[in-house]
Formats: sequence, structure tokens, C-alpha cells
Amino acid sequence: MNDISNLARIVTSRALHSVPVLDLSAEHKTKEYQLVQALIDAPDATQNQLVKALYGKASAPNVRALQKLQSRVRGKLLNHLYFLDHSDSRHLVSRRYQSECLDLLHKISILFAEGEYVLTEQLLKRCLSMAQKGEFTQYVVQCARMLSTLYAQMRKAHLFEKMDKVLQQAQHIQSLEDEAERLHAQTQLALASTVSSRRAVLPLLPAHLEKLEALHRRAKTFNTYNYLYRLRLAIHELQGNYAEIIRLTALATKQLREGKLNERRFDKRYNHFMTVFAHLRSRQPTKGLKLAQLAMSDFHPSSSNWLFFQENHVLLALHAQNYEYAQQLFTTVMKNPAFSKQRPAALERWDLYKAYNDFVHPTQRMGPARRVQMARWALMLPEFSRDKSGLNVAILVLQMLVYMRERNFEEIMVRLERLRKYQQRHMVGSGMIRSKLFLRLLRIMVDKGFNSKQAAEGGKAILQQLQSTNPPGEAYAEIEIIPYEHLWALILEMLRDQFPVPTAFGAQG
Repeated sequence: MNDISNLARIVTSRALHSVPVLDLSAEHKTKEYQLVQALIDAPDATQNQLVKALYGKASAPNVRALQKLQSRVRGKLLNHLYFLDHSDSRHLVSRRYQSECLDLLHKISILFAEGEYVLTEQLLKRCLSMAQKGEFTQYVVQCARMLSTLYAQMRKAHLFEKMDKVLQQAQHIQSLEDEAERLHAQTQLALASTVSSRRAVLPLLPAHLEKLEALHRRAKTFNTYNYLYRLRLAIHELQGNYAEIIRLTALATKQLREGKLNERRFDKRYNHFMTVFAHLRSRQPTKGLKLAQLAMSDFHPSSSNWLFFQENHVLLALHAQNYEYAQQLFTTVMKNPAFSKQRPAALERWDLYKAYNDFVHPTQRMGPARRVQMARWALMLPEFSRDKSGLNVAILVLQMLVYMRERNFEEIMVRLERLRKYQQRHMVGSGMIRSKLFLRLLRIMVDKGFNSKQAAEGGKAILQQLQSTNPPGEAYAEIEIIPYEHLWALILEMLRDQFPVPTAFGAQG
């Protein structure tokens, strides 16, 4: 039943103002309104819970009434998808032009079936022109095929032959684009999996890149360019070549301004996302934060892309040590109606980010009870979860910090041992250098008996090495929610405040 609440969210946030939407106003609390509101308030509600809420009793007739009501509401909301407003520049730019083509094709199909050939031909020519300007090859094929059929039925041989050439060329281009799309999809599937699978696919990507370059040389369309462009960025992301990502995204923006890229198709939001991400990972948080603040206006809050972008926005604020601004972002993000609709893994990421921010910069409104609640949540996080790929070290470190604040040295030692085992099993290769260096600092902290001054002195050389080591590529990455250098400074500060340490955990002589 989540589909109804999702449909309601889309329709109410995006419907054209001139089109009356399913009445969800408080003045007309019909059963339709009550159902949608109940699902928005409790998207995971069971059927029996909804029946009781709407009809008072979970009887068989009331269950059937609910099922009919659901079908009716779903149908009304689906009908309103035809009237979504695609003109807002904060949505995918190609959507408005694609929608225009689809709308025309729907009308053309009806007119053609009714035998209205003159108007059909006029609209097909218009649709073909729009599809060519937008480089929507599939619609070019569809228009050219329908025009060829129309000219054959109208016995216009010259026009048929002319349009047949357009059709054959478009079909050839589409075959090239289909192959490019297949390669891109294969790559995306591999990259969306575990960290180990991303490492495994890395050596295969140059061959995919070469094939896409060959396809783009033959097709020279926006579709093949876009697949090639995104694969290039993905490869540099996996390898940690963030300077190259910044260069490529800046070049694409320049080409768009110069009219060398199709303005009806190029997704500037994706470019913003990759630019901001590259600044985050290349340790340029101050510059990246400024770019994120400027780019935020190009993302519509109802879009899932807005939430993805805000993750990097928040991380930039944390890396720039602008914790007050990060807190403002958390408040803004969590007020978004779409926030709770995310997958559980995404919600837990947000909780983890906020837990770090609350730990390093607790707000005045956070009382002792809230601190205890957050501490318990952090300690209950499962370690080594596949859903939290790239966050396992961050989870263990946060738990260790919580125990340090509580002066629970036994549990600190337990977490350090778990980090040591995690290092042995999973931190393989050069991509994990920063995490390994940070763990060495933590071991020095123990060796120096949790003495802040001695730990700082003993870790000086490792800290310098950490500061000169760039973050790894995404294929290897353990995400640093707070940079390790900042965490080490925080740990030393905590040790100064909490000294002396119980004798059992003092420096070993």
C-alpha cells in the first residue's frame, strides 16, 4: 500500500496548478482523503490497521470496502500523472521535452486509428522535429516509421522513400545506442554491489570504455556521449582521481555553455553532484561547501536526487568543521516528506552522520536523556554489515568514542580489538592506508596508557603521514564521516579531560 502514499506525494507536489487534484483538503475529509492521510502518516500500516482506522471494525465487508477504496484512489492518482508539471528547471531537463513527444505520440496514435491522415501527418512532422532536436532516437524511429506507413497508405512514393531513409538511419543509430546502454547497465550493476566486487570490476572497465568510445565515434549522439561520460567519471571515482573528475565536470559545463552539448538533455544536477563529491573526496571541503550551497537551488526537494546530493552537502560541512551549518542541514533534510521513504540502509546512514555531528558538536537542546538515547543507538549498530559497506570502521570508531566519553575502558579495548580483526580481514591493499594509519594512532593511544600528551608525541610522525595521504578511490573506500585528523584531535582532547586512567589500563612498562 506504500504505492498509494508515494503516488499521493508525487501528485500533490508536482501536479499542474490548473488541474484539480484528488481532493485531499482538510475541509473535505472523504474516505479517499482519510486513506491517503493514513498511509502518509503510517506507510507501513497493515490492512487490518487501515480498516479499523477508516471503518472502526475489521470485518469482512469493511475489508472489501477498503480494497475498493484503494483501487479507486490508486486509479485517480495514476490518472493525474498525465498532468505533472515538468517545467520546473530543478527536475531532469530532458523530462519536459520527452513528455511533449509522448503526449503528441499518444494523440497521433488515436488520430491515425481514426483515419485522420492530414492532421496525423502535421503532428508527426512536429513530433519528429522535436525528437531530433532532443536527440530522442527512439521517438525519431517511431515517428519516421509511422510517417512511412502513412505515406505508403496515401500512395506518396517520393515522400515514403525520403522518410524510409530517415527511418533506416535512425534505426542504425538506435542499435548503437542500445549497445552502449547495455554496456553501461552492466557496469552500473557491478559498481552498485559490494566493495570487493567494485575492486574486481575495476580491471575490466578500460575494455568497456574502449567499446563505448568506438560506439560514440560511430553514433555521435547525446546518448552515447552520456554513457561514455558517466563511465569515465566512474572509473576516475573508483581510482580516486578526483582532480580529473573536477576537470571533466568543468569541461562539460563549459561545453554546455558553448552549445556543444544538447541543452535539452544534459543533466546539470548530475554534474553538480559529481563536482561536489570530488571536492569532498579530494579534501577541499571549504570550496566544495560553497559549490554545494550554490548548486542546491538546482535540485527539487521532492526528488530523490535532492537527498543524495544532501548527503555530500552534509559531509562537506562536517569535513569543513562547520558543525552548526551541518545541524541546520540535518533539520532541513529530516523535515522533507520524502526523507522517511528512503531505504533502511539510507536512513541508518543519515542517523550515523547525525550521531557523529551530535558527538563532536552537541547542541544546547540536547539534554542528558537525548545523549543516552543516541549512545544506545550507536552501540546497537551491527558491525561488518554488508548493507553498511564502507561504514564499518566509522561505526566501530563511533562506538569507541561513546565508550571513551563514558570512561568504559574495557569496552574501548573490545572495539580496538574488533578494529584490529577487521583490518586483518578486510583492509587489504594500498587503498586502505588512511584507515590503517588511524588505527595505528589508536594503538599508540593504548600503548601510552591513554595519556594525551604522550599519545600526541608518540603519534606525531603517523599523523604527518596521515595528513599527506590522500583518500582512496571509491573501489576501496571506508567513508570518513569526520576526517581522521579531526577525530584524532578530538580523542586527544577527550583524554586530556578524562585523565587519569585506571591503573589496569595505564602505560605498559
